[in-house]
Amino acid sequence: MPIYLYWGEDDFALEQAVTKLRKSVLDPQWASFNYDKISPEQPDAAIQALNLAMTPTFGAGRRLVWLVDPTLFQHCSEDLLAELERTLPVIPESSVLLITSRNKPDGRLKSTKLVQKYADSREFSPIPPWKTDQIGQQVREAAQEVGVKLTEDAIELLAESVGNDTRLLFGELKKLQMFGAGVEQPLNADTIAGLVTANTQNSLKLVAAIRSGDAAKALGLVADLINRNEPALRIVATAIGLFRTWLWVRLMMDAGVRDEKAIAAAAEVSNPKRIHFLQQEVRSVSLQKLSETLPVLLDLEVSLKQGAEPTAALQTAVVQLCHICK
Repeated sequence: MPIYLYWGEDDFALEQAVTKLRKSVLDPQWASFNYDKISPEQPDAAIQALNLAMTPTFGAGRRLVWLVDPTLFQHCSEDLLAELERTLPVIPESSVLLITSRNKPDGRLKSTKLVQKYADSREFSPIPPWKTDQIGQQVREAAQEVGVKLTEDAIELLAESVGNDTRLLFGELKKLQMFGAGVEQPLNADTIAGLVTANTQNSLKLVAAIRSGDAAKALGLVADLINRNEPALRIVATAIGLFRTWLWVRLMMDAGVRDEKAIAAAAEVSNPKRIHFLQQEVRSVSLQKLSETLPVLLDLEVSLKQGAEPTAALQTAVVQLCHICK
């Protein structure tokens, strides 16, 4: 496949994928002749990238042309579209055209559809913090890639500590790799607890404190999160996602549904085995209380988007939510 489209806001994961692709394509001895990175500031960047992709390779290896954040996924002139239609199907196998974009390409544009037709498209967006099973899987795959053996409880603790921050995850795994060098047994949770700085002030713990009606603890966690420059809207997004999941689980429980797969499908939980733990979490919270939390959270989201002061808005909403859940 000579054309790749990487997009998403997880800059670290995207940079890693680019580095991996570059190593697989270029011969180190001929890299300076066969590698071009085209920035969006350069005039006619897309045309320049297409022309370079059609240029024969020098020496060994293949050619890599990296087009960074092109405008063709937001707007595309007729001339550029014609050039894409002419060039993309005939890019030689000796060249690789890599297009990266931090923003999601506009799927309504002809240029986007054309690139996606010929490209291997991969998304690099952060996993939502409330999708803990996916974060756990990400930790499992990253540990395997780095070569660190972890027990299941170690994976769970590491996922809880780093969240969806891939840069932090790989930083901690590098540290664990050095510690575990020459050790045959997988590292367990006790080892992880001693080596990895636990993010105890994460958004998930805040949401759990709200569910328990513990206002003092929740307000302390809000202060810690703000001090760590955690965006208020991201905190709210985590809370909305988790309370919505709890609401669906509780609704299905009250309806007498016992099939965990059916509950998982309704609650959009990818791993049905997680349903058991979600049921335990909402057992002491009524459906009525969970229903009353979402309007508060949605109002909070709207007020933040309208420019409300984050700390005050969060504190007010947290007290209100704790009162509902208590």
